[in-house]
Amino acid sequence: MQRIRLRYTKRGRLRFTSHRDFQRAFERALRRAEVPMAYSAGFTPHPKVSYANAAPTGTGSEAEYLEIALTEARDPDKLRELLDESLPTGLDIVDAVEARTSGLADRLTASVWELRLDGVDPADAERAVEAFKTAETVEVQRKTKNGMRTFDARGAVAGLEAHVETHSPGADRPTDQPCAILRLVVRHVTPAVRPDDVLSGLRAVADLAPPVPAAVTRLAQGLFDEETGTVTDPLAPDREAAATAPSMAAATAAAKAPVPEGSA
Repeated sequence: MQRIRLRYTKRGRLRFTSHRDFQRAFERALRRAEVPMAYSAGFTPHPKVSYANAAPTGTGSEAEYLEIALTEARDPDKLRELLDESLPTGLDIVDAVEARTSGLADRLTASVWELRLDGVDPADAERAVEAFKTAETVEVQRKTKNGMRTFDARGAVAGLEAHVETHSPGADRPTDQPCAILRLVVRHVTPAVRPDDVLSGLRAVADLAPPVPAAVTRLAQGLFDEETGTVTDPLAPDREAAATAPSMAAATAAAKAPVPEGSA
C-alpha cells in the first residue's frame, strides 16, 4: 500500500467551503481521476483519507493537508495534477509527496495566519498588538456546544506583528487600499486558539474593533521551531527521505520490468 500526502488550498469564495463539503468534492475528484484508492473494511467502506487540522469555515488557506492510501503505486506529481484538474478552482492541490515518515499530524504544531483589517488605521493596530503582547493573559469567551467557555488567548500566540501593505500574494481578499495587516503565529493547543479569538483579545485589551469582518488566511502550518520562531514545512522530512531511497512507484515499475534473456 502506498501513502501520498497532499497540500491543498481554500482560496477566494471557496474559503466558505465547509470541511464536509470539501470531503465530498475530494472524493468525487478521486473517482474522476480514477485513483486506485484503498478502502476501509465493514458494511460501509469509504476511501482511506486522513485529514489533518482543517481550517475553520470562512477562512482562506494556503496550507491544508491530507493523506490518502492507494492499492497501486502512483507518481505523486502526476497524481497531484490529475486531482487538481478534477477539483474546482480555489480548491487547488499544490503539493504531493510519497509518505516515508510517520506522524504527519504530530508535525502540525503551529499555524501562520494573515488577518487583513480593512478600515483599521495601522497605528491603532500596532498599539493594540503591543498591548496584547505585553499582557500576561488575555481572557476571551467562545460559545461551544456546552455553552460559553472562557480561556486564555495569549499563551498560544508565539508571534504577532502589525504590517502595512497594499498587496499580499497570499491574502484571501487583496485590496488596492492600505489597511492594517496582522501576521499571527499560533501554537496548536487545547483548547484551540483561533484567529477570531485573538481578534477578541485585541478588542478586550485595546478596544480594537474592525468595522468589517477580517479576511483571514492561513499561510502555513507545520512544526514550530522554538529557536527561530518559524513554522517549518511538514512535508520536508518525506522529501528528504525520498532523496535517499527509490519511490514505491519506481520500485513497482522495476519489479514489473521484463528480465533480459540470458540474465541469471
